Amino acid sequence: MIVKNNTLSDISKIFIYPSNRKFYTNEFPILFKKIEFFLDNFDGIDSFFEIKYQRFIIIIVSDETPLSLDQNDKLIIFILSLEAEFKVSLIDKVNVCFKQGEYVQLKEIPKFKKLIKNKGVSKKTIVFDNLINTKSDYENYWEMPAGTSWISHFF
Repeated sequence: MIVKNNTLSDISKIFIYPSNRKFYTNEFPILFKKIEFFLDNFDGIDSFFEIKYQRFIIIIVSDETPLSLDQNDKLIIFILSLEAEFKVSLIDKVNVCFKQGEYVQLKEIPKFKKLIKNKGVSKKTIVFDNLINTKSDYENYWEMPAGTSWISHFF
């Protein structure tokens, strides 16, 4: 069941699925309906979702209704179905997502290292940590300067 974000505790589990491209405006109604339908029928799991920057599917699951292994598998199968339907990659979280001006970019790590070398990004560039685990981490540490993030050792 979909609930309001403010009803979920700070330790609720978060799943972030970065798309390798922006979702198009005409895809949003379909994408929202599919996610909404899946979560509304998701075995008594209280959850919330949003799509940020037209690129990230964010799903938060209440710590009071955690996912079983079977439910986690169902979520992965659902995300894989979205990948196939929208022709995007959502599961690959080791790419670097970062802001360049008003745009969010996604680069493979070797290409991001080249950007660092060529001064295309700096320690102040905002990057996203898509491997965070809780709602609190999402609210406080998902977006941060590259120099203080998981990729700081590249500088």
